[in-house]
Amino acid sequence: MTVNDDYAMTIDGKAVLSEKVIKVINPANGKIFAEAPDCSAEQLDEAVTAAQSAFRNWRDTPIKERQAMVRKAGDLLIEHAAELSRLFTREQGRPVDAAAMEIQGAGTWMHAVAEMTPPVHVSADTETEFVETRYVPLGVICAIAPWNFPVNLAMWKVAPALVAGNTMVLKPSPFTPLCTLKIGQLLNGIFPPGVFNVISGGDDLGPMMTSHPGFAKISFTGSTATGKRVMESASKGLKRLTLELGGNDAAIVMPDVDLDEVAAKIFFGAFFNTSQICVATKRLYVHEIIYDDLRDRLAAIAEATKVGDGTEQGTVLGPIQNQRQYERVLDLMKDARDTELTMIQGSAVPKNGGYFIPITIVDNPPEDSRVVQEEAFGPILPMLKFSDIDDVIERANNSDYGLAGAIWSKDTDKAMEIARRIETGTVWINQNLMLRPDTAFGGHKQSGFGVENGMDGLLEYMAPQAVYLAR
Repeated sequence: MTVNDDYAMTIDGKAVLSEKVIKVINPANGKIFAEAPDCSAEQLDEAVTAAQSAFRNWRDTPIKERQAMVRKAGDLLIEHAAELSRLFTREQGRPVDAAAMEIQGAGTWMHAVAEMTPPVHVSADTETEFVETRYVPLGVICAIAPWNFPVNLAMWKVAPALVAGNTMVLKPSPFTPLCTLKIGQLLNGIFPPGVFNVISGGDDLGPMMTSHPGFAKISFTGSTATGKRVMESASKGLKRLTLELGGNDAAIVMPDVDLDEVAAKIFFGAFFNTSQICVATKRLYVHEIIYDDLRDRLAAIAEATKVGDGTEQGTVLGPIQNQRQYERVLDLMKDARDTELTMIQGSAVPKNGGYFIPITIVDNPPEDSRVVQEEAFGPILPMLKFSDIDDVIERANNSDYGLAGAIWSKDTDKAMEIARRIETGTVWINQNLMLRPDTAFGGHKQSGFGVENGMDGLLEYMAPQAVYLAR
């Protein structure tokens, strides 16, 4: 076999290689540095069969035992975060310290989910009858994780699915398979064989999974365009779905803010992880009274922020993760230049074959420009002026997406009023990118449907079962 044993899949508790491999590229230099298995249709069948067989015992395992195993899995992620972080940086691009934070955060997230127990609702308890509604697991879960937060967003699916009593086959993005494969091996000693399977592969594997009859549910995080294809494929078997898709998130900055206090927070709410965050600020509406001052402050932060290889000292933002996305962002920048929009760019980026793009602020572009209407998923932030609050709320809501939004104001009562009018699943006030494992997260409109996190997210992996007893 040509694939490195270190990057084996985990199927039915065993390390499994493959006849074919996929190449893994370091986005900081554009060079191949590793190979990962390319799962075959037969190996996918083996993984699903193993998960189906394991489900029979796993669903009957007391929930406290399942919770304890998920908690232990979180311990292992935290314990091995430093070891995994450099591999994470090589495949994903984010600086090492921030990579370690994601892996540690995924572990603490698993701890929180392991404390959750589904409710039992009693609707009748009399001399003649007893009626309760309890929640039961679905079966085998197909989990497909993205490349922008490959560990954290995978564990968002793993933890609740396994606590709920399901088994799983997890597929990482073909751009970032390595840490997830390592985690599959790392957790192999915790869960019984077949409960948690990890496979990897190229673009053909996802459609093979979503159309596979052995899955009871698909949990997918990725683009809206791909989400639509997942939904179409799943419809043939009436599989349950959770889709966490794209966003073109708007932030509204009111004229009463303290710019010294909020400028850096607004900046990193837009540019953290090189803007490769579904809930990052992607449209920044700023009151005209403070527009110039905030623009200049953001430009100064951009100039002072080092963009480069995540393994280098002082790097704050890394490259775009893959060439496909890099070319999309370049095309958006070309359109901005061709339409003579004003672009303010930050510090110089490396010219070494890596997928680097300078931090870019687009100065008050037209509302109908591509850079405003499209989700960049890269470090291009359109800043737009407003003067009337009703007008800016209408502009913020004028999108096919509805994932998250933010409001910045000292008047928190007014900000709460605005928040209630924003058509998104999450709204932040005077903060950004804050998510909690005990709080539901989901999108409106074409940002998806279904819920992750919180008790709502746990119950997405279960089905209600009403039991009627005649006494």
